[in-house]
Amino acid sequence: MMRKTLLAAGAALAVMAAVAPASAQQFVNILTGGTSGVYYPLGVALSNIFAKTIPEAKSSVQSTKASVENLNLLQAGRGEIAFALGDSVSLAWAGNVDAGFPGKLDKLRGIAGIYPNYIQIVAAAESGVRSLADLKGKRISVGAPKSGTELNARAVLGAAGLGYGDFAKVEYLAFAESVDLMKNRQLDATLQSAGLGVASIRDLANSVDIVVVPIPADVVARIGDAAYLPATIPAGTYQGQTAEVPTASITNFLVSQSEVSEDLAYAMTKSIFEHLELLRAAHAAAKDIRRENALVGMPVPLHPGAARYYREVGLTP
Repeated sequence: MMRKTLLAAGAALAVMAAVAPASAQQFVNILTGGTSGVYYPLGVALSNIFAKTIPEAKSSVQSTKASVENLNLLQAGRGEIAFALGDSVSLAWAGNVDAGFPGKLDKLRGIAGIYPNYIQIVAAAESGVRSLADLKGKRISVGAPKSGTELNARAVLGAAGLGYGDFAKVEYLAFAESVDLMKNRQLDATLQSAGLGVASIRDLANSVDIVVVPIPADVVARIGDAAYLPATIPAGTYQGQTAEVPTASITNFLVSQSEVSEDLAYAMTKSIFEHLELLRAAHAAAKDIRRENALVGMPVPLHPGAARYYREVGLTP
C-alpha cells in the first residue's frame, strides 16, 4: 500500500513538472513614455501583439518619462523591453552622468531600430516666433528633466547658439502639460521629440494657431553628432501647417536587458516584425519601421535572442 502511494505521488509530481514550464508566466513590462506621445500607443500595440503571439507572456504597459528613465529602469531589471532615442542609448552605454545615468548601463541589449523621432519646435502664432533666433527671450518647454526630449533640446538649441539662460522662462514638462500651458498663453513654444503627427501637437494645432519652427540643415550639422540627421516635416502634418518644414531627426530603438532570456527576446523580436500592421494601425509613425533597417546604428550590443531572429531571416547581426 505504501509503495503504491509513493508511486502515485511520484507520478503526480512528474506530471506537475512536465506541465509547469508550459503554464509558467513570463512577465513583460513594456516601458514607454507619456500617454500623449507616440511611445505609449505603440507600447499598447506591442502588449496586444505579445499577448496573442507569446502564450506564456503576461504583458503590461508602463507610462514613464521616456528614454532616460526607461534605460535606467531596464538596468535595474524593472522592465523587459523599452522605447528609447538613439542618442540617449549611446549616452547610457557610456555612463554619461550629465545626461541622467549614474554609470555605464552595461545590461542594455538591443532589440531593433524602429522609426525616427522628429525634433518639433512649435510656437503659438501670436508669439511672433518664426525662427530659432526668435525664441530668445520667450517662454519654452523643453521636455521632462533629462528626458530624451530634453537631451535633444540641449543639442539643437545649443547648435543654434541658444542656452537656457537666453529664455524668459524654461519649463521641464511632458508633452500634454506643455500644450496645456500654451493653450492658456503661459508658454510661447514647446520642443517635442516624437514621431510625426504626435497627438499632443495635433491637439495644440486644433486649439490655437501654430507655427512649426524650422531647424535648418546647417544647425543640424553643428550638433556634431552622427545620430542627428536633417529631415523634413511634410506640409499638412498639423492643422494650419501649409508648407514643409526642415528639422532634425534621430532614430528610436527598442532595447531590452541581459537578464531577459534568449527565448523571450527572440519571441518578442519575431512577434514585432511579423505583426507590423498592428503597430502601424496604432500610430502613423510606425509606417517607417522596416526589418531591413533594424540593425542600422544599433548603439548597444544586440540581445542574443534578437540576433537569433535576424540570422533566421538573413540579416547579419
